[in-house]
Parts: sequence; C-alpha cells; structure tokens
Amino acid sequence: MSVNLGMQQLIPIVNRLQDAFALLGVPLGLDLPQIAVVGSQSAGKSSVLENFVGRDFLPRGSGIVTRRPLVLQLINSKQEYAEFIHCKGRIFTDFDLVRKEIEDETDRVTGSNKGISNIPINLRVYSPNVLNLTLIDLPGMTKVPVGDQPPDIEVQIRNMLLEFISKESCLILAISPANADLANSDALKISKEVDPQGLRTIGVITKLDLMDEGTDARDILENRLLPLRRGYVGIVNRSQKDIDGRKDIKAALAAERKFFLCHPSYKHIADRMGTPYLQRTLNQQLTNHIKNTLPNLRNKLQSQLLSMEKDVEEFKNFRPDDPGMKMKAMLHIVSTVAQDLEKAIEGAGSEISTKELSGGAKINRIFHERFPFELVKIEFDEKEMRREIMYAIKNIHGIRTGLFTPDMAFETIVKKQVELLKEPSLKCVDMVMNELTNVIHKCTEKMTRFPHLREESERIVNTHLREREQKTKEQLILLVEIQLAYMNTNHEDFIGFANAQQGSENVNKRKVGNQVIRKGWLALHNISMFKGGKTEFWFVLTAENISWFKDEEEKEKKYMLPLDNLKLRDIEGGFMSRRCMFALFNIENRNVYKEYKQLELSAENQEEVDSWKASFLRAGVYPERKLDPADEAATKDEAGSMDPQLERQVETIRNLVDSYLRIVHKTQRDMVPKIIMHMVVNEMKLFVQTELLALLYSTGDQSALMEESAEEGQRREDILRMYHATKDALGIIGEVSSSTVSTPVPPPVDDDWIKANEVSNRPMSNGPPSPKNWNRGGAAPARPAPSAPSRMAPVVPSRMGPSPTPVGNIPFNLPAPLIPTRPAVGGQGGPPNIPDRPSIPTRPQ
Repeated sequence: MSVNLGMQQLIPIVNRLQDAFALLGVPLGLDLPQIAVVGSQSAGKSSVLENFVGRDFLPRGSGIVTRRPLVLQLINSKQEYAEFIHCKGRIFTDFDLVRKEIEDETDRVTGSNKGISNIPINLRVYSPNVLNLTLIDLPGMTKVPVGDQPPDIEVQIRNMLLEFISKESCLILAISPANADLANSDALKISKEVDPQGLRTIGVITKLDLMDEGTDARDILENRLLPLRRGYVGIVNRSQKDIDGRKDIKAALAAERKFFLCHPSYKHIADRMGTPYLQRTLNQQLTNHIKNTLPNLRNKLQSQLLSMEKDVEEFKNFRPDDPGMKMKAMLHIVSTVAQDLEKAIEGAGSEISTKELSGGAKINRIFHERFPFELVKIEFDEKEMRREIMYAIKNIHGIRTGLFTPDMAFETIVKKQVELLKEPSLKCVDMVMNELTNVIHKCTEKMTRFPHLREESERIVNTHLREREQKTKEQLILLVEIQLAYMNTNHEDFIGFANAQQGSENVNKRKVGNQVIRKGWLALHNISMFKGGKTEFWFVLTAENISWFKDEEEKEKKYMLPLDNLKLRDIEGGFMSRRCMFALFNIENRNVYKEYKQLELSAENQEEVDSWKASFLRAGVYPERKLDPADEAATKDEAGSMDPQLERQVETIRNLVDSYLRIVHKTQRDMVPKIIMHMVVNEMKLFVQTELLALLYSTGDQSALMEESAEEGQRREDILRMYHATKDALGIIGEVSSSTVSTPVPPPVDDDWIKANEVSNRPMSNGPPSPKNWNRGGAAPARPAPSAPSRMAPVVPSRMGPSPTPVGNIPFNLPAPLIPTRPAVGGQGGPPNIPDRPSIPTRPQ
C-alpha cells in the first residue's frame, strides 16, 4: 500500500482534537471521525483490538466485561507504552497495569455490579507495531440481565451504541462470529439501522477456525452473502485456551496467517484476510473518512466559536487580579443593567418572551385591566345605594317632612363613594411595585458572576423604590382628598339637577351598540358529560350577550346567553384542579342555561380570569356583593314603604351621584397611572442610569463587590478553555494540506450477478487456487480474471505463460495447450514463438 504522508498525518490530528476536547470536562457537541467496534457478547471484539496492539491489556471474564466505552488511540512510535487521559503524565509500560486501570476506572463510575455508563475512557497506546488508528470499544449487545444488572440492560446498551454509531462521522466495525448465522448478527442489524446504504460499515468475521467441519464462510468473505459496500475481512483470534496459556500474540498472528494460506476455501483470498490486512484497511478507510468529514467538522467548530463569542465578550474586560479592570467591568455591567431595564419597560428588549407578559407589558395590563377592575368592584349596588340615599334624606329632614331634595344627601353619598377610591389606587401601586421588583431581579442576572455586586445593587434600587412607593401612595391619597375637598357641580359632564329629575338616562349600563368586547377559550364545567369534567369552548363576549362556539372559526354556535340580570361570583375549583374558576348567575334566581342556575367557567391562570372579569365589567356584569344578614334584616325592618315624593327625591339623588362618580372615576383611571409612571417607573429608570454607580462606589470596598463566586469563576474558566480549545482545533485542522489524496468510497453493492453466475461458480467447492501458489518462481495477479482475454499476452521465457482461458471455465473436451520448453542455460536459443490463432496445439503423444 502506498504511503501518503499528508494523509498519514490526519489521524494524529484527530487524536489531538480528541485530547483537546477531552481535557475540557464539558461537552462540546462535535462529532470527531472515529471507528466504533460493535458486536454481541463474546464475538471477539476485545481480541481484535488486542491483536492490533500486540498486547493483552483489555479486561476479560464471563458476561459483560466492557461496561464503559474505551476510546483507543493507536499511535506509531519507536517506544512501546500507554497512557490514560485521566492519568495525565503517568506512563504505563506494564500492560497488566493498563488492564487493572481500565477495571478500576470502570468500577469508579459504574460500581462493581455490572452496571454500564456512556462516559468514555481515553487510552493512548504508542508502539512500533501499530498503525495510526482510533477505535472505540463498546459494550457487547446482550439479551438477559446478569447479576445486579437492571432489567432494561439490553435497551441501555442499545441506546449507548446508537449514541455513537448514529453519528455520520463514525465508521462502524461490525464484528460477527462465523459459527453463528450471519442473518441473525446483532452487529449487522444495528449497523443497518443507522447506515442503510452501507457507506460506513466494515464487516469483520471472527472464529473462522471454530466452524463445523465441512462448512466455510467463503460466500460471506467474498461478499456474496449479505454483501456490504466495504466488504468483509476474516479474522482468527486466540482461543480461550491460548489466552489462558499466555500464548504470544505474534505467534497467534503467524498461526492466523498460516490458517488462511492453508485452508482450501480461503487461500485464494489469503492476502485480503487477517489482522494485519484489517489494520491497514482501517487505517486507510479512517484516513479517507477523516478527509471527507473535515470540512463539516470545520464548519461545526466555527459555529461553536461564534456561539461562544457572546459569553467570551463578557469576560474580556475582567482580570481577577487587576483592580482597574474590575472597575471597568463594574462600569460596563451597571451600564448594561440600566439599558436592559430601559428596554424591559419600554418593550424594546432583545429577549422577548412568548410565554407570559413581563415588564412594561404587564404594567400596562395593570393600568388598563386590573386597576379598572378594582375600581368597578367598589361600584355601588343599586338596592344598597337607594337604601343609603333614603336614610340620608330622612336623617337630614329630621323630624320634619321635607318638601325639597336636600343637597347634603348628594354630598354625603358622593364623599362616601369617593373615599372608597383609596384602596384600589393603593393596590395598583402595590401591583406595579411587585412587577418592578421582578424586572430589577431579572435585569441583574448579568451580575450573577458577582453575587456581592448583585446583592448590593438590588438593595440600593429596592430601597429607592420603597421610598418612591411611599411618596406615590401619599400623592394618591392626596388626589382622593382633593376630590373630597370640593364638589364641582358645574362640571361640563355633570347632568345637573333638571336632567336628574327627568331620570331619562340609563345609568345602569352604558353600551354603544352590540360591540365585541373579548374573545377567547374558556372551559365549561357543570354542563360536561362527565361529573367533574370540563369542555373547552370558544367564547365571544359582546355588550349585550355571551356566546360560545365549538372552535375559533365561530361556525357552530352552541348557545347565546343575554347579559341582562347576570352577575359574577368566585367559586372554588375541584380537589385536583389547578384551574381558576368563576360563575355567571341570574340575580333573580332564574336558570341561565337549560336547567342550570349558573355557568361554571375556568381559565388556565388567575391573570386570565381577572382579565375576563374586567371584560365582563365593561359589559355591565358586576361581581356579586354579599350583604351581612343583620344589615338585610335591618333594611327590611327600618326602610318600610316610601311615599312617592321620597321616591322621586331618592331617584334624583341617585342620578346625580351616578353622574358625578362617573366623572371622578374617569379622572382617577386617568391620573393614577400617570402619577405612578412619573413618581415610580420613570424615576426608577433615571435613578439606575445616573445614581446607582455612584452609590456603589460610595460603599468603599469595590474589590469586595467584584469578587466572583466559586461557581461563576469555574464557569468563566471552562468557557475560556472551551473557546481557546476550539480556536486551537481550528488551527489544527488548518494544518491539513489540501494536496492530500484519498481513495473514493466503494460503489454500491450490486448483487444481481450473484444469481446469474451462481450455477457456474458453485461446482468448484474449493475455488481457484491462491494466486501466490500458482508459480513458485514469480508473482501472479491478485485474483483470477473474470473472463477470457481477447488476446493472449506473450510468454516470458523464465516463467510459465497464463492459460488462454480461466481455469474454472476450461471445457473438458478440448486438448491441453502446448507447454513451451525452457530455454538453455547459456542463453542459446530464442524465446518460443507465439502460436498463431486460431490454430490449437496438438496434445503430445
């Protein structure tokens, strides 16, 4: 085999890549070209590897012995020794110690209970007797658990094999014993699954010397039975008796060579059988494979390098022992946090969540859904309002019967209702503060490397937020007190006394047409076919009714329910239910749907339920208000019947109060978000941008703030090591000369010729003789010619000429060809003449 020096350097280059990545201790996700050895238990995998090395170094025993992948790097060297990646710097010259180290390292990870692990052991063997090669010895496939092995040991081993051989960069060395049916070979079966075209599979047939007498594997080795694209190579390993007797591997290789030369079925292909030929073949095929996969490997490395650039950029300005660089890093981090905070609130961040609302979007929802919902919840109940107005009018008139509607009743009721605005306004501040705290905590995740800096930054910002929170609440209370200070009955939106007396305005529901307010999915519970079950429907809420459909296409309407006299109430979910529930019911105790008094609805989370409740409020469906039983009894006892004049006064005051409260609520819905934005949100952004860094500097000990946590320090070192190893790997690949030449992959196997020639080829049980036994005096072609040549080659005087036709195809009724005589020793006489065609020489008498 010709030696291509450029190509011979490819395998050491991949070995250097494997070493560079193995020392990282972190997965890189790259597939390096290698050869995986697969086969069933006791198929001879370990013996093949030992024959390559020429030493006994692999663990042996009954059952499953190889329990962790062994990455074996064979390196041609003048000296013979071994070393493990996990024992860096330790040289093993005694290969018995190599076996013990493999066993100890296997037990260290898997224990001694025959368990398996996919964490590889990296072993390098330097020897003058090996070619550069990288192989992975994988656990043998088994069917039945042994000892303390888990019941799914077969599945575990299969998954481990697939983890390695599924990679396109991995060649598969499928080892099958000759004394078992090849059609049942586990190695070929699993190889076919991941490599159906046979581009990466090399077949190895072992135990040829153990076949029953009268049988052979000639059809397999000639690639006629279950053909592979890369063919099969036959191997004869040492028997268990030879191993127990410490038979030398060199002697075993000599016996293997003798076996193939002397066996009548294999001697014609002896030069393509045996361990040395397999080793040369694997070396060449792995080299070719590396050459073909290097461009893809280079692309993966470059992609990996680009993905790490962002993390490495974070560490560029940091030196653990340089105070100046620490300060520069702190300035950079604080500036980044301020920018991220601005983006999170304004909605221009680079990382946009698609699963939930956060930051500015959630604050917007608080302002326009949650806060209006809280305001509507305190809106008066109609009966309760009339009762309060009636008591106020009667108490103002005292012992006298009033002829006119008193103004004080209007002011008293309005002040009581305006006073109730403090609670939802302050609750709105609390909800915004909670979201801002979450935003700050998320933005300071960039400070995770420096726990003291993050802790101090969050403390400073949160302290400032609490101060602003207190001032904002004081301002909102002041806003309510301003509303209480003066009743502006000359407001342009106020209906006035004359309009109030007419009572022409319907204040209970303020709807503009039947506009759609909300659409979405809700689950109906109490009308489900199964008890405790639920059915999802697509709901459409308008200003006048709520409808539900089969799906969002809104083609198949299930029902439409008018909103008149409907109210909301909260209900508890089932024992195992995680959904948030509420119900719609009729205040007149009528059925809302068929025989059901209420509709039980649910959504995925509380935020969704609150949003639906706010939409129902816009449609005029209010939450249920539960009165104290004592108040209800007092109402019935004390209210009595009202005279018509009192009823007119109550109606007038009610209309005036409703009109004025609409003005106040509108102002409150407008002013509360503005005050919170001005005094909390915008102030907090400005504080982080302008004052946070100065306050961090004023703490005194900046070096302590910039101390890394142990975990982050290790992460920084790992990322930097990975980054530099990837750059080194790209440099290593760059050393490959583009002038190296590789042999092409064999063409696809075409087995049509097998059936056509089967009859003519089978009568020769032993096959044509080995090419090396045709003549003792000179070499012959590696294999017989497939058909008769059109013209015979001239015969060299010192050797016998080839037959005009192949041996296997000579008709028995033709005379034998004339054998030319050997010329004299002294050089007299010329070479024999070439017979004239088509005359046939006569047989000598």
